Amino acid sequence: MSRQQRQTLDDLLRHGPLDLGGDVAEQRAVFHDMMTSLPLPPDVSTTAGELGGVPVVTVETPANDPATVLLYLHGGAYAIGSAADAAGLAGDVARRTGARAVCVDYRLAPENPYPAAVDDALAVYRALLDDGVPSSAIAFVGESAGGGLAVATLVAAKDAGLPQPSSAAVFSPWADLSVSGNSVVGKAAVDPALTPEGLRTRARDYLRDTDPATPHASPVFADLTGLVPLLIQVGSHEILLDDAVRLAARAAEHDVHVELQVWPQVPHVFQAFAVMLDEADAALQAAAAFTRAHWATTDATDEELPASKESVVPQ
Repeated sequence: MSRQQRQTLDDLLRHGPLDLGGDVAEQRAVFHDMMTSLPLPPDVSTTAGELGGVPVVTVETPANDPATVLLYLHGGAYAIGSAADAAGLAGDVARRTGARAVCVDYRLAPENPYPAAVDDALAVYRALLDDGVPSSAIAFVGESAGGGLAVATLVAAKDAGLPQPSSAAVFSPWADLSVSGNSVVGKAAVDPALTPEGLRTRARDYLRDTDPATPHASPVFADLTGLVPLLIQVGSHEILLDDAVRLAARAAEHDVHVELQVWPQVPHVFQAFAVMLDEADAALQAAAAFTRAHWATTDATDEELPASKESVVPQ
């Protein structure tokens, strides 16, 4: 893995125009420009539609198996970003897993506070099931706020009596909207993208008067018993490191099969930079392998799956 690649990415993010805690309208435009600055690869197609009354963008590549679906939840701290903005990373995951990705255009704060995002993600999942897609053929994938939302939606699905999907892979999940992890301070100097102040601003926009420890908002505080296998990937150079570590510990505490991968010296949602960062390519390969493996082992018994696994990926 190249130290120069990591430094180049750090410089790019550190001097980028995005201010997570800034004016929402301005930052939505900035984020959109960033995420769409490179055209989609020629083999990736997008189709706008609706599922369960919620706008979605379906992202496909020619090799996709139409029988398998990634329910994809984008990042943006619940206030910025869109399904279309996420098409690049969603398409990369779709290509590697051989599935189509259904990106949920969930409603954003502050116009639509909690629980709008959870309600929308759950509505799309319910619609996929109602359309005849088996839960065993669906996997959840999410990045940043979308990673926390993916786990929150798993909990909401369990609480609603819906079957669990096959697995979930989450990248740098924002899983604690109280912004109370030790890494919020301890990693602030090395995180080139996120700030504690920016996260707290967006958390207030999303939560309003809701307690940040509400399980469907912050799954680090949820009862995760009965959830599907989780893969959690995070960089060591991000203030959300502890969100990932504590989410993995919470899952293990509740007997969930969980794999935690901490990738050294890389930033928040580094997987989005696979064209320039070897670690990102390797992480996406690992996430795709995890997803495919759990489609193949959906009928395995609990005894055949280890309870938990934690790893720090070496340089």
